[in-house]
Amino acid sequence: MKRRSERGGEAAARPDGSQGKGLGGAAAGALQPAAGGLLAYLQKFKIKRLLLDLFILYASVPFVIRLFPSLLRKFVYLNFLSYPFGVDFQKPEVYLNHTVNFYLTPEPGVTYGVWHSLPDSRRKEAEGKDPSWHEEALADDNPVILYLHGNGGNRAMSHRVRMAKVMSDADFHVLAIDYRGYGDSTGDPSETGFTTDVLFLYHWVKARSGNSTVIVWGHSLGTGIATNVARALKEKEGVTVDAVILEAPFTNIREAAATIPVTKIYRKFPGFEYLILDTMARADMYFYSDRNVQVLSSPILMLHSEDDGIIPITHSRKLFEIARNTSQKKDAIRFLSFPASEGYGHDHLSSNPELPDIVKARTKNRHETEDDRSPPWDLQFLSFRSPLHTGRVRWVYG
Repeated sequence: MKRRSERGGEAAARPDGSQGKGLGGAAAGALQPAAGGLLAYLQKFKIKRLLLDLFILYASVPFVIRLFPSLLRKFVYLNFLSYPFGVDFQKPEVYLNHTVNFYLTPEPGVTYGVWHSLPDSRRKEAEGKDPSWHEEALADDNPVILYLHGNGGNRAMSHRVRMAKVMSDADFHVLAIDYRGYGDSTGDPSETGFTTDVLFLYHWVKARSGNSTVIVWGHSLGTGIATNVARALKEKEGVTVDAVILEAPFTNIREAAATIPVTKIYRKFPGFEYLILDTMARADMYFYSDRNVQVLSSPILMLHSEDDGIIPITHSRKLFEIARNTSQKKDAIRFLSFPASEGYGHDHLSSNPELPDIVKARTKNRHETEDDRSPPWDLQFLSFRSPLHTGRVRWVYG
């Protein structure tokens, strides 16, 4: 007869040879589902906490902007993103051949940089010439473009360099400015300051360019600066700019902020207009192109791609209607849209091979008096590989 302990041992043995759980094994088994539940709870808690933190951050941004309008200025101007980085602005030839760098001081404490790209026809004779020669070259009867870039980056950004190359290859002088606070320019960015900077450059160029046509060309944020400058010259000095080109323009900065992609997540936010849109004025940002064009008598050409993902083309359409309806010379107001199929987006209209010819055709008869001059963007000049038949651009006549 076996002893009880032996029988107990046998009873504890399973048919598969494994040993049954003792008291400790049973307790451990009971803790496993409890531990798993705790881990799941902690993970769920972390996710909930993360979502809560994200919501608090999302909800706090409009209030922070309202309390500190200077933050909104930084976000709109993005001048602190001086891309590309590490640029030696005094060596523009790294990016553009036959280009010189110089600096202007519009007021004490502010100095800004400019790249001057020469027309193709002058490049060979420019070799070895000093800066004074480049200044004198502005009077060679080739048209001059004052190029006003958009927000962020500097004058060495690829699409800005390409624009200067395309137009200088087509025999335009191109002067690309980095406003105060951008690139290697000193000073703090502001709408008033930008206008001051470009007005100073305009007068500097006019003093050296003789009878050459001077075109104020703005892109994106630069379109608001361009119309500010043209209006200031008209109302304060009685000067009519030879031509104004607005590439991817907006009506005003408030309406632009309401439609740009980055504000989409806040458009349904309670108080969106008060907390964000109205704060534009508190930050001294207006850029009233829709008001400015109503008082201009300069020829205006608006350029916009239908696939612009930053500033919707509806801004150009509205601005065109305002300008045309208020202008005494309606034929001098033109709007040119580029099909989405071309893929130019917000920054790449200079990739259109017909752009230089379009601009050239619009600057004819520049030496005639304003009363005798034909509208610079009249249909009679559409004889060059007419965009009306290529499908690459679409004219809007109103």
